[in-house]
Amino acid sequence: MESRVKLFGHAIHPILVVFPLGLFATAVVFDALGWATGNGRWLEMSFRMIAVGILGGLASALFGLLDWQAIPHETRAKEIGLWHALGNVAVILLFAASWFMRWPLPSNPGAIAVMLSLVGAVLMLVTGWLGGELVERLGVGVDNGANLNAPSSMSGRSASESQVRAQRD
Repeated sequence: MESRVKLFGHAIHPILVVFPLGLFATAVVFDALGWATGNGRWLEMSFRMIAVGILGGLASALFGLLDWQAIPHETRAKEIGLWHALGNVAVILLFAASWFMRWPLPSNPGAIAVMLSLVGAVLMLVTGWLGGELVERLGVGVDNGANLNAPSSMSGRSASESQVRAQRD
């Protein structure tokens, strides 16, 4: 299935998702630099990056939701898309909680605020893998001939295996 919302022939969701991913990942790196050096400017930059990452994540989520709604029900792609979405909502909530905790003093956010960002970043690795599974393995948003029930990429089985079986039946 092809993406519902495109810009110059390319799906918008994967274009937008790189911004929150990069901003959140860089915020965690800047947190580490701030803690390692004792320089609060790194932590202030992290505070700002998280804010923009949240906005970018919300914009990306809107387009992801539109694409997810087009996935046929009772397919592996629909289920993975749901877990991908729910996980990314949790990522945004973790970073939002971290941002609110930093609000009073961005240059000295405290350990819990930094830990929330780190947990969000770890979860982001999982949800990013799920997004990759949707696009790379299942072809969601790429092609009308996508195999929306292909086995997991970690199964060792061919992505076309279930299509061949369906054609024989």
